[in-house]
Amino acid sequence: MKLPFIQAGEIVSTHGVRGEVKLLPWTDGPEFLLDFTRVRIGGTDYKIESCRVQKTCNLLKLSGVETVEAAQAFRGKTVELYRQDVAEGLIFAAELIDMDVYADGSCIGKISDVLDYPSNKVYVVKGDHSYMIPAVREFILSTDLEKNEMQVKLLEGMRDDEN
Repeated sequence: MKLPFIQAGEIVSTHGVRGEVKLLPWTDGPEFLLDFTRVRIGGTDYKIESCRVQKTCNLLKLSGVETVEAAQAFRGKTVELYRQDVAEGLIFAAELIDMDVYADGSCIGKISDVLDYPSNKVYVVKGDHSYMIPAVREFILSTDLEKNEMQVKLLEGMRDDEN
């Protein structure tokens, strides 16, 4: 299901004395967040004055946050991106949860979890049976966020109770 907001990370600390915050991104990497101009924190919109990468984190300067004391109030808060600001075609794991999964024309269940392994992600599908489906083009035939449907190709061994 296409979500209106995507959780992008957590503010873990402040940086400097001019109100910057340090964001630990939950995206594929901190570089992903460099092109955004606004975020949502605690239901409030903030304009991003600057965003830069520091190791595995982002340093954000938010409009209206001018002191280290003001920045401290954001510690532990989740930063959200507007889905409409994200490039078309990008799909986030949170949007896949509870998506209906079809194989050979019939629904085999819903995605209950997205596991992140070094080589690729794996979708856990629960229905009458449980399936572990690698998130690669060979098995994921199509994904439609608007219809909340995914078409997959199954092979022997993907079902949890098969030998």
